[in-house]
Amino acid sequence: MSSIEGKVVVITGASSGLGEATARLLASSGAKVFLGARRTERLNAVVTDIRRAGGQAASRTVDVTKRAEVEAFIRTAVEQFGRIDVVVNNAGVMASAPLAKALIDEWDRMIDINLKGVLYGIAAALPIFERQHGGQFINIASVAGLKVRAGNAVYAATKHAVRALSEGLRLEAGEGIRTTIISPGVVQSELPLGSSDPESAAQVKDLYHRTAIAADAVARAIAYAIEQPADVDVNEIVLRPTVQEF
Repeated sequence: MSSIEGKVVVITGASSGLGEATARLLASSGAKVFLGARRTERLNAVVTDIRRAGGQAASRTVDVTKRAEVEAFIRTAVEQFGRIDVVVNNAGVMASAPLAKALIDEWDRMIDINLKGVLYGIAAALPIFERQHGGQFINIASVAGLKVRAGNAVYAATKHAVRALSEGLRLEAGEGIRTTIISPGVVQSELPLGSSDPESAAQVKDLYHRTAIAADAVARAIAYAIEQPADVDVNEIVLRPTVQEF
C-alpha cells in the first residue's frame, strides 16, 4: 500500500490558497513538503508554521513562467530531501473578461502561468521520476477545463490544455509514474483577484463570495490521490460546491 508519510511532495503556488492548504495537510500527514511561489515572505511564513507544528518543510522562491527557475526549484528539492515523489503543479491565475476587451497581456499571463508553468514542471521532474522508476504528477486544472463560460474563454482554454497535456503525459510516462488531474470548481483562493476588467472582476468576486468552499477540499482530494496503492492511478477528480451549477 502507498501512503503519504515520508513522501517528498513539491508544490508550486504554495504561498496561499490551494497550494498552502495542500502543504499544510500533507505535512500534517507526514509528508516532506517543498514549497515554491513568488512571494518569499509568505512562503517563509508557511514553512515556519509547518515546522512549528512538527512537520518537515522547506521552500525556494520560484516564478513558474521562467524555465530556469523551475529547474532550479526542482533541483533544490532533490538536494534538500534526496528525492521527489510528487509534483503538484498548482500555480495559476484567472483573468476573466470578454474576448472583445482584448486584454492580451492577461491572456499571455494565463498561458505562461497556467500552461507553460505546468510544462516546465513536467520537463524538470520527469527525468527524475524516470530514473527513480516512480513518481506522481498532480496537475491542477478546473471545471473550466470541462465547460466554457462566457467571459472566461482564455482561462478555460488553458485548463482544457492542462487536461489534454496530463492525458498525454499519462500515456507517455514510464512504468511507475502516475498522473492525476484535479479539476476544482469555486474554491476559496486568490483566483478572483486576477482580472483587471472591473465588471468581470465584480461578477467573479460575487460568485466566490456566494458559493466558494474551503481550499481544504482540494487538499483532501490531492491527499486521496497520493495515498492510493502504487498500482492505482487516480486520473481525475472533479469537485464542486454542492450549489455550483456549472
